[in-house]
Order: sequence, then structure tokens, then C-alpha cells
Amino acid sequence: MSVAGLKKQFYKASQLVSEKVGGAEGTKLDDDFKEMEKKVDVTSKAVTEVLARTIEYLQPNPASRAKLTMLNTVSKIRGQVKNPGYPQSEGLLGECMIRHGKELGGESNFGDALLDAGESMKRLAEVKDSLDIEVKQNFIDPLQNLCEKDLKEIQHHLKKLEGRRLDFDYKKKRQGKIPDEELRQALEKFEESKEVAETSMHNLLETDIEQVSQLSALVDAQLDYHRQAVQILDELAEKLKRRMREASSRPKREYKPKPREPFDLGEPEQSNGGFPCTTAPKIAASSSFRSSDKPIRTPSRSMPPLDQPSCKALYDFEPENDGELGFREGDVITLTNQIDENWYEGMLDGQSGFFPLSYVEVLVPLPQ
Repeated sequence: MSVAGLKKQFYKASQLVSEKVGGAEGTKLDDDFKEMEKKVDVTSKAVTEVLARTIEYLQPNPASRAKLTMLNTVSKIRGQVKNPGYPQSEGLLGECMIRHGKELGGESNFGDALLDAGESMKRLAEVKDSLDIEVKQNFIDPLQNLCEKDLKEIQHHLKKLEGRRLDFDYKKKRQGKIPDEELRQALEKFEESKEVAETSMHNLLETDIEQVSQLSALVDAQLDYHRQAVQILDELAEKLKRRMREASSRPKREYKPKPREPFDLGEPEQSNGGFPCTTAPKIAASSSFRSSDKPIRTPSRSMPPLDQPSCKALYDFEPENDGELGFREGDVITLTNQIDENWYEGMLDGQSGFFPLSYVEVLVPLPQ
């Protein structure tokens, strides 16, 4: 950094300290600017939280949610991938129904119905895939671009404006000691930054109809999904009703027990039904079988060193979805990431996965 740059940093730091500690008055921005800045801040918070909640709405399962966040939109548009790359819960249910329907066979009413329902669930999964991709492309991606580009750019302009304001105020307080030309340049730079920040905020707020358009795309995708889902479920309901009508119209088969075959017990040879009595071998008493001995405990799983983020399991957790990490009460799990306020990601015995926060006690928290 040049000498002039170091001097400018010193000026800004000195002015900031005098305002924070000494109560010095700085140059005030007009009310219109402050109101605009407040609206931009509210917009930024709204977009950030709506994005997080939309991803959570599409995929409540944290493992699938993490994959949805990494979904490559460009490859979807080009048709390189036809599904999001993670299983939908409807698809998993459909595969389960089809598997058991085949095991029950074609002579089972329940088996045939499971096959019908399973195929419908798989169709629902395909429709859900389309919803996820559509919402990602037309709602999530544009809002993420808004956060990463427009809002980030506004924050940069505001930060630059604050730095130039501090520099100008420092030189204004020392008018006479600092050359007039330097003070004039500081004022021009401050006003220039204010105009740039004001323009960028104005453009964002005046074009918020784009966010309305993106919200409309979200609703259209949901409508299309629900229409197709209703059609699939209506067809399934009609199939099941038809099966019930056909089953009720068929004559019921009566159960006729087979005649029992005579069973000759023969002459009893011994009192215990023909098996020779043997005396159970006596087990010699040893120190390892005394009643006073304590039961031997199985060794616990390897514990990670407590100098790294970790937690202790309060209860057993059986994973129900792909990507979840199972553990037993007392296990110590290494923490690697916090997905949201309810789920952690961690490692245990070389296995990595997600688990609920309510099942564990944090021993060493993750760094902030």
C-alpha cells in the first residue's frame, strides 16, 4: 500500500474512533437515502430466508437438501441430466410397494394393488423431480444471483461510501491544516460514492417486479406439479376401486380343511417319549462364573480426541433416509458441519452422515 493509502486508512480510523468514543458528529445522509438503505436491507434478509425455506420445502431430508443446493442448473438446461441425482421419498415408497407386490404374486389382491400403487408412486417421483428442477432454475437460481451479484454490489458501494465519508469528515475537522484541494477532492469522492450507492439501490427497488415474476414461476411450477399429482392419484384411486368391485363380485372360496391322517404313536419304550435319558454334564465351578463377578462389557467405539468439534449421543438413532448417520447411546461423534438449526453432519467409525441435533449433547462446538 502506498503512503497516501496508509494516510487515508489512518484518517478513517481516527475519525471512526472519535465518533464512537468521543461522540463526534459525522456528515449526515439525507432521509431519502436512509429509507432506501433500510428497504434494501429488508429485501436482502427476505431473499436470504425465502431461499433457505424454499429449499427446505422442496426437500425436508437434509441429505437430499444438500444435494439440491449443489444441483447444476446448466446441465439440466442442456439435458445432460434428467433427474436431480437424489431419490424422492415417493420413488422409494413405490419401489418398496412393487417389490412386495411381486413377492405376494398375481393371485393376491393385495399384491396386485401394491403393484398399481407402486407404479403410481414412481410416476409421482418423476413429477417431483420436475418440480425440483423447475423451481431451482426459475426461482432459486435467480434469487441466489440477486444475493451474490446485485445485493453484494450494493453492500460494496455502501462500504466504500462509509470509508469516503470518514475520510472527508476527518479532513473537514482539520480544515486549514489540510490543503483545500485535498479537502475538495475528498468531498467530490464522497458525493460520487453516495450517488453510485443511491443509484444501485434505486435500480434494485424499482425493478422488484422481477422478483414478482420469479415468485409467479414458483407458483406455476407448484400448480403444474399438483395437477399432475391429482391426475396420477385419481387414476390410482379408480384402479383400486375397480379391483375392490371385481373382488366383491367373485364368489368367495370356502376353506376346507384336509382330512387328518392317522398317526400311530407305537408302544412307549421309555417315559420321556422314546428318547434315552442322559444326565446333563456338570459344569465345574470356576472363578470366571461366580455370581459375584460383574458382567464383561463390550468395548465401546473409538472416541475422537476432544480437541476437535464433537458430540455425545443421548439416545439410539436409527437412520430412515439415505445419507443419515446411525449411532448408539453413548457414542462420541465428530462434528463436521451444521446443516440447519435441527440437523448436524458428522463422522463415526469412518462413516459420514446427517443426524438430528435433539439426539446428541455437544461436547466441543463447531467454530463460528
